[in-house]
Amino acid sequence: MSTFRGIAIAIVLAWLVPTPAPAQDLGTTLKKIKDSGTITIGYREQSLPFSFRGDDGKPTGYSIDLCQRIVTGVQQQLKLPKLDVKWVAVTVDTRIPAVVNGTIDLECGSTTTSLSRQEQVDFSHMTFVDGGSLLVKLGSNLATLQDLGGKKIGVIRGTTTEGAIRTVLQKAQVTAEIVSVTDHRGGLAALESGSIDAYASDRVILIGLAATAKDPAQFAVAEQYLSYEPYGFMMRRGDAPFRLAVNRVLSSLYRSGEIVQIYSHWFGKLGPPPKILVAMYALYALPE
Repeated sequence: MSTFRGIAIAIVLAWLVPTPAPAQDLGTTLKKIKDSGTITIGYREQSLPFSFRGDDGKPTGYSIDLCQRIVTGVQQQLKLPKLDVKWVAVTVDTRIPAVVNGTIDLECGSTTTSLSRQEQVDFSHMTFVDGGSLLVKLGSNLATLQDLGGKKIGVIRGTTTEGAIRTVLQKAQVTAEIVSVTDHRGGLAALESGSIDAYASDRVILIGLAATAKDPAQFAVAEQYLSYEPYGFMMRRGDAPFRLAVNRVLSSLYRSGEIVQIYSHWFGKLGPPPKILVAMYALYALPE
């Protein structure tokens, strides 16, 4: 047998003999979850109807439902017989640091995806589309931006809504006092007591917040949108395997139509999903 023929046969045999599949690259987060059997999820306690503490003391809401599906998807991917969930309450001020420092693996709330935030964290596919607006009392005659001149507007410090309301007022050359509040309930309480004239946040959150008031009928949400707020779930930067695991579940929910059932459960009273949200679901219904 010539040397050339021997080499050729060796190459063919090497090609025919199956080689072991490379081990799956789990990345940092999935490996941590697999080794510990626990995934740690951050949630908001007052961000109705997306993420809040229910009457039973447990996290609940639209975003929580999505994250429960993600937990199941991660468990199946890692082939774990059981995956425990550790819920950690976060606030506007603590949510990003909690992701960055590893306190939580995933933040499931109502956080707007922004380019500046992506300098610190990664985001999942978009999970909702909303816009900033104002909660006011009926009869307050606050129908336009010009009506806000000389008024007090409450907003949570550090939110995208705060930046949006300041920008909108500046462009409209309207002078109003921005009053910082610590949370949504504080904003509603201030509005009820009359210490502020309007409360600014994302429109759907304002609707849910008004429903929890002592007298919901005395409130209205302004028709004007102040900003564009695309929501996503935050996770640590640079962990592609975990981000893919999260997005794979979300895309599956959007493709299957199950997302419509989840939407209807939490927003059914508002009617069918708006066209912009339907388009978002379709755009992120990525094929496998």
